[in-house]
Amino acid sequence: MKILLAVDGSKFTKKMLAYLTTHPELFGPHNAFTAFTAIGALPPRARAAVGAEVAKSYYEDETAKIAAPVVKFLARHGITPQVTYKVGQPGELIAKAASEGDFDLVMMGSHGHSALGNLVMGSVATQVLAHCSVPVLLVR
Repeated sequence: MKILLAVDGSKFTKKMLAYLTTHPELFGPHNAFTAFTAIGALPPRARAAVGAEVAKSYYEDETAKIAAPVVKFLARHGITPQVTYKVGQPGELIAKAASEGDFDLVMMGSHGHSALGNLVMGSVATQVLAHCSVPVLLVR
């Protein structure tokens, strides 16, 4: 199975990874994993001021900060994920990456806000569910 792990470095990502590694019969090393991070875009003026190369370096550094602990944790469980990132709105990017990459499953942690909380604050998980054509496993 080809699995997209939506990671952001939060405690919810850690819960999702803990769930993944405690169910090796389903999510063991026999699967192909990709750790995907959506990085928020720099404001246009800031990007123009620093230039494209510096902006790209910033995005790569931010991805590395998030992905390095994930890769290290998964390596202890015999899993070696690919790491990738995109710049923009997380919900839409996760759904798009899942569809375009022909993934079988998206796994992600969720804050578990109430319906009212989602209405007021929005939710990446809600956006992924709304846009994704691939099954999504939310871990709370």
